[in-house]
Amino acid sequence: MGAWDLLLSGLVILLGLCGVLLPRVPGSWLVWAGVAWWAVKDPEPVAWSVLVGATVALLLSQVVRWALPPRRLRASGATRRMMAYAGAGASLGFVLIPVLGAIPGFMGGVYLAERLRLGRHREAMAATRTAMRSGGSSVLAELFTCLLITGAWLGAVFGG
Repeated sequence: MGAWDLLLSGLVILLGLCGVLLPRVPGSWLVWAGVAWWAVKDPEPVAWSVLVGATVALLLSQVVRWALPPRRLRASGATRRMMAYAGAGASLGFVLIPVLGAIPGFMGGVYLAERLRLGRHREAMAATRTAMRSGGSSVLAELFTCLLITGAWLGAVFGG
């Protein structure tokens, strides 16, 4: 696989990770498309294994998201700034505490954004609980799955 194809796959995956946090952008499917492009262009067993794993993970993620409350973060007052903080927190948590750190990182990002906006701990905690009940858990499930897929892709690309 050429460097340009690998870069294109990585950019599509990165766009998908950002798209998870934006309404009406099929972020998880963009992540899957980036992995699929890579697997087609680099037909090694590890590439196909990552693609199959990504497909299964995304399907399971969709089942989990259907069981969670609908995605109504915008109606609860969530801002783009809050989603940016949540995404950055999840990504940072994923790197600092591999895999499981994405969950506290996401909630920490929501809390930080609300603390900066509201100024007090009690109000920020209440806003964080409201955001998680209003669809934050659904976004977190999708983002966590996409981060897992991205981690598997990075491991396959740079690990061997």
